[in-house]
Amino acid sequence: MSDGPYLYDIGEVALAHAGTPVSETPLSYVTDAIGGTIDAVVPYPALFGAHVVLSNYYGFSNADASRLMGNFADASRVHWYDKMAESTVRAGFGLAADHNIDGWDGDYARVALEEGVETILTLDADFEAVDNVTANVMPSPEECATLNEY
Repeated sequence: MSDGPYLYDIGEVALAHAGTPVSETPLSYVTDAIGGTIDAVVPYPALFGAHVVLSNYYGFSNADASRLMGNFADASRVHWYDKMAESTVRAGFGLAADHNIDGWDGDYARVALEEGVETILTLDADFEAVDNVTANVMPSPEECATLNEY
């Protein structure tokens, strides 16, 4: 693992907090971000998305998901991306259209480019289509099979 910077997407934030059999690697990235040993960029909307994933797919109560995301939001060594400029939104949709990726991924790719982040921690490889951005996809295909069984 390099020192980053890394941009964290919804799936990785949720998986890190879900306590699944394959949460260890994403959790290690979150733990390192909280501790300041790696440079992490997390868009605030990722916390809302992770809350939805935790409560709708992993069976967490809204209260527990809120507590977990609130605790993560307290991490002062994380660079919290809090801008939602119209130009960023439009550029994200432009990337989504140009590369046939979903809107969330277009937004994350645009934020990564604006923040000088080359690696996005993610569940999917859609980002590979975007120049100057790479995806660190977790979990592996084998771990995905384990997660699906879980």
